[in-house]
Amino acid sequence: MELYYHNNHNTGPMRSLMVTLMRSCRQNVPTVCGRIQYDCHLITALVERWRSETHSFHFRVGEATITLQDVQVIWGLPIDGEPVSGTDLERTSVQWQEYCMQYIGFAPEDGALKGSRLQVKAIIEHISHVHITPDTPHLTVVQYARAVALLLLGGTMCPDSSGNLVSLLYLAKLEDIVAARNYSWGSAVLAFLYRELCNASEKGKAVIGGALQLVQIWAWSRIIPLCPGHGAPRVHMGPHQIDNNRVLPGAPYGAMWNCEHTFTRTVRTTVRIIRDILDEMQYDQPYDMESNIIMAYAGDFNPQLRRSICPLIFYAIVEMHHPERVIRQFGMMQNIPDQPDTRDMSLHKITRSNRTGTDWVLQHILYITR
Repeated sequence: MELYYHNNHNTGPMRSLMVTLMRSCRQNVPTVCGRIQYDCHLITALVERWRSETHSFHFRVGEATITLQDVQVIWGLPIDGEPVSGTDLERTSVQWQEYCMQYIGFAPEDGALKGSRLQVKAIIEHISHVHITPDTPHLTVVQYARAVALLLLGGTMCPDSSGNLVSLLYLAKLEDIVAARNYSWGSAVLAFLYRELCNASEKGKAVIGGALQLVQIWAWSRIIPLCPGHGAPRVHMGPHQIDNNRVLPGAPYGAMWNCEHTFTRTVRTTVRIIRDILDEMQYDQPYDMESNIIMAYAGDFNPQLRRSICPLIFYAIVEMHHPERVIRQFGMMQNIPDQPDTRDMSLHKITRSNRTGTDWVLQHILYITR
């Protein structure tokens, strides 16, 4: 993603327009965190500790989890706004091809479509052949921005366990790329991640999707013995001037991990050793909420939002956010958590499978209006 962005948008006016468009849909931020090699042993050890009833990892020291605060701070995604939801539309392959041509600038081949899902490699191939210049029509630039945002959604923010397909349902939220900033993308990402962690924690499951980069940065930040050595970030962390009149905030906290990593002084060997480290872990609050880096993305929102006990919604997915169970992560004193409400477990049975035509806003209206 970074490769396409920097290679194709190094000219003044077009670079300014692309940054503005991606910033408008509030999905440019995870790109600056770069590619991080996943530590499969770490992810496995964490999944073993996940409890679907509480949406938290269970350690000897207590519970811990990824919260709306983490999504906002690490990736800079908005946690307030309209839910990412809508109707599961039924279209033929030809109709999906026409839809793609209209909104992302190319019609994928039949083999690249699987129902309403598109192969990630088809988007990558299209993007790699688009070269933005000062003479590029505005429509082409907007279509390109949508394609990059769709790739980011399906490849980093909400990748499914297949690893190579992205739902074209997401594209509906990018039709008006400026209005896309009004959605709570942070809540959607966390809902999808919670569902993937719940599925992966079931007996016999061997694959997982979701924002694993987010999980890994969260673990490195909060569990110090697992934190690798790291050099200076590859990206500029301060404010970024895109032209004479506009200055964008600096990169979010997660971009600090876009650097060279060394593991000579940390644990990165086997699941067994990582299990031992997790048994001995202590709570840590890695975020300086008053720092300029964090305030640039988190300062505009009411701090109470990060600690809201609320449903997280992403189309068919509804998962409950329970920060009150991990209040120490916010620097507060933890009371004994209540027994989890097992009624929420029934939400795991609701999926998009064979639910074409379902209006998920109406289906989940009780949670949306909560």
